[in-house]
Amino acid sequence: MGHTWIKLSVLYLVIGISVGLFMSYTIQLNWAAGHAHVNVVGWLSTLGIGAVLSIYPHLAKNGLGTATFWLYHIGVPLFLFSTFFVQVNPGVAHIFTFIGGPMFLLAIILFGVNLFMNLKDADVEKYKREV
Repeated sequence: MGHTWIKLSVLYLVIGISVGLFMSYTIQLNWAAGHAHVNVVGWLSTLGIGAVLSIYPHLAKNGLGTATFWLYHIGVPLFLFSTFFVQVNPGVAHIFTFIGGPMFLLAIILFGVNLFMNLKDADVEKYKREV
């Protein structure tokens, strides 16, 4: 499952760079918040979770891992859409923020709970021996 997260993170990286280039070419800097959120939330957060799940794949194979995946990958696009749409229609954009933002937050909380509950010292030692 870690590889899926990493592949999806590349999509966010492409979107983030594309928005950055658009802003640079057109000098429309009002999209900066959306650009930053796509790069940090979309690319870096997704890549970080993917890296952890690549090293400790058992964390993706339980209910918390599954819930994290779906909450994150539904919530983050909704939230990121709102960071752009707020420039067009703030009232409607906040609906997406209020739906996607909490889904994203809950996904991160579940990821943390999964780490604390299911990542044992033995898993870390096993990884050190394999490397």
